[in-house]
Amino acid sequence: MTTDRRRKSSRVIRRLVLEIVGWTLVLAGVAALVLPGPGLLLLVAGLAVLSQQYEWAERRLEPVKIQAFKSAADGVQTWPRIIASGSGAVALGAIGVFWGLGSEAPGWWPVRDSWWLMGGWGTGATLILSAIIALGFIVYSFRRFRGVADPEAAAERAARGD
Repeated sequence: MTTDRRRKSSRVIRRLVLEIVGWTLVLAGVAALVLPGPGLLLLVAGLAVLSQQYEWAERRLEPVKIQAFKSAADGVQTWPRIIASGSGAVALGAIGVFWGLGSEAPGWWPVRDSWWLMGGWGTGATLILSAIIALGFIVYSFRRFRGVADPEAAAERAARGD
């Protein structure tokens, strides 16, 4: 194979991998906006990967990034929010452990018992990982944005990398 063909093949493979990774992160981020997980973070990561290939993704990356930082700043402005977020993350981790350990389906479960807590430790581990990520972001947000006079401006600066 000639050098030009190898370069072209590697570019095609790189583009394909970036496409798959980017779209997977975007779809997971959209799902995690309503499911347990770091939705905005995954969405930002997916757009960042896709922005290497597409101008539309590059244009949308900055507003989503700013919104993610604003949400992080808002989440640590009061103690009830901090406690609620921390409790939610700990509860998510506990559900992950419960899910991983599994249990027999309760009597009220309307379908086959094998459909109760499907996924075992695979699902439980993703819930636990989401809880760890959430706790990490709570700590990061607390250290970065708690007690800042203008959290919205601080969030915009953080999104720009200042």
